[in-house]
Amino acid sequence: MTAADESKRWLRDLVELTKPSITRMCALTTAGGAALAPDFAWSPAIAAMIGASMAVASASAFNMWWERSSDPLMARTRNRPLAAKRMNPRHAFTFAALLGVLSLTILALGTNLLTTGLAALSIFLYVCVYTPLKYRTPLALVIGAVPGAAPPLLGWTAISGTLDAGGLALFAILFVWQMPHFLAITLYRKQELARAGIRCVPVVRGDQVAKIQALLWSLALVPIAILPSLLGVTGLIYGVSALVVSLIFFGWSVSGLWAPKTAVWARSFFFASLLFLPAVVAALIVDVLVLGS
Repeated sequence: MTAADESKRWLRDLVELTKPSITRMCALTTAGGAALAPDFAWSPAIAAMIGASMAVASASAFNMWWERSSDPLMARTRNRPLAAKRMNPRHAFTFAALLGVLSLTILALGTNLLTTGLAALSIFLYVCVYTPLKYRTPLALVIGAVPGAAPPLLGWTAISGTLDAGGLALFAILFVWQMPHFLAITLYRKQELARAGIRCVPVVRGDQVAKIQALLWSLALVPIAILPSLLGVTGLIYGVSALVVSLIFFGWSVSGLWAPKTAVWARSFFFASLLFLPAVVAALIVDVLVLGS
């Protein structure tokens, strides 16, 4: 391998540390939160998108650094840069720290102290609370969902400067959605998660309890998904669309109670959860941009 090839590989590994798919979703949901906030302005919205995305990238890189010993035990993570020993852990830690400092600096200069503080809290919760707790209790999932749901709230507070019902409704949608989404992952990856020592619900309490929890969270998502319309943040198009999509998602969760093959159902439920967010975002685009709600 030439020096140029090694440099490209190293750069690709740096990007992989940031979990690009998650970071892209963060940018999208942050933009959505900013666009829905009253008195929209481009400057703080762009700063929020960049800063929030870098905060998520920082937390993701720290997470890979922390889990470099357990990641090799799971098929989906064993080829990560640190797990595969392609990168020096010190370099990964430094990169994560730089991303974190830059993200908070951008948010502090381009938005407000509330948004900056929420981003700092999110990084702390994800790295220092959620990540180590994964190996001790299934309740870590609830804690991890807090920073995971922060991006749209960061977009909202970057514009509004306040924690109010509209921003919290957007936060609540992502928070509740994450629960059945990740429960599905733990169900069809139960064996490798157990091998890595992660104390998820199926490992600790069994598959049926995990299915029931997924059902209950999916049920809670139905009224929460339409909250933005009930609060006047979005209009009827979004409200009806979100209601239909969330009811379909809930129906899928119910089917898991009698599914003959848990892993097969859980994988299909996982993919259904991946379709939920784009469907909701599409409804928002139609409602806000086309109809001007």
